[in-house]
Amino acid sequence: MVWDLCSISHWTYCIQVYGKCKALYYVNRPLRILYLPAYNCTLRPVSRRKIQRMCPDCPSPANLSDPKVLETATETLAKFNENSKSGQYSLVKVTRASSQWVFGPFYFVEYLIKESPCIKTEASSSGYQPTDSGPVGICRGSLRPSVDDKKIANVNCDFFQSQKNESTHSPSKDVLSGSVQYLPDLDDEESQEMDPAEAFPVHLDLTTNPQGEPLNVSFLFHGPMIKKLFVLPFPKEEQRSAECPGKASMSNPILLPP
Repeated sequence: MVWDLCSISHWTYCIQVYGKCKALYYVNRPLRILYLPAYNCTLRPVSRRKIQRMCPDCPSPANLSDPKVLETATETLAKFNENSKSGQYSLVKVTRASSQWVFGPFYFVEYLIKESPCIKTEASSSGYQPTDSGPVGICRGSLRPSVDDKKIANVNCDFFQSQKNESTHSPSKDVLSGSVQYLPDLDDEESQEMDPAEAFPVHLDLTTNPQGEPLNVSFLFHGPMIKKLFVLPFPKEEQRSAECPGKASMSNPILLPP
C-alpha cells in the first residue's frame, strides 16, 4: 500500500509513505451505507535517498529541531497574527517541515496553533484573555529569500470545527477505535541493508471468539430498529490465499518492497 499525505494545494508538505493496513468495513448497498468502525495501519516514509536520486530538486524533509524550521514557523505565525482581525495565536508545535534549494534556501513548515491570551482590542492595544485551550488550528507557512536579501513569508491557517454544539443525545452505538503507527524514517545505510521482506506489525484483534462478537450499528439506520453485526476474528497471516492480494498492477522503483 502506498499513501500520499498530500493535497494539490499543499504539495510542498507531501510525504509519501508505504505500509500495511487492516480494516473492518461494513457495506450495505441497498441502503447505501458505508461504515468504517475499526482500522489499524503501520506506515513508514519512503526512502529519502531514492526520492532525491530521482528528483534532486524536490523538497526534502527537514529536521524539526533545525533553528531555521522554528524561525520559519515563528515568522509566518507573526505575519498571520499581524493580519488577523480578531484573535491572536501562539505556536503549539511544528508537525512537519521540508526544505528546498531554488535560488536560495526555501523552508516549508506545518504547525499547530492555539489561542493566545493577548487579543486585539478596538484601541489597537493588547488585552489579556485567560485561555487554557488546546490546538485550535493548523497552519502551513513558507519562508524564502528575495533578490534584495529580504525574507518573504507566506502562510495560511485552517481552524478546527468546534465540537461544543454537537448533540449529546445521539443514539447508542458501539464505537471502535482506529489507529495509525508510524515507523521511523530509514537513513541511507539502513535502507541499503534492509531485508526485502520488511515486517509491518498490524493488529486488529477485535475478538478471539470464533462465533463472533455483536457490534451495534443501529445508529446507521432510520427508525427504532436494532441492528447488530457479528464481528469474526481477523484472519491470520498464514490463512491468506496465495492469490490475494495478487501481483501489483504498477511497480514504483522508489518504493521499498512491502
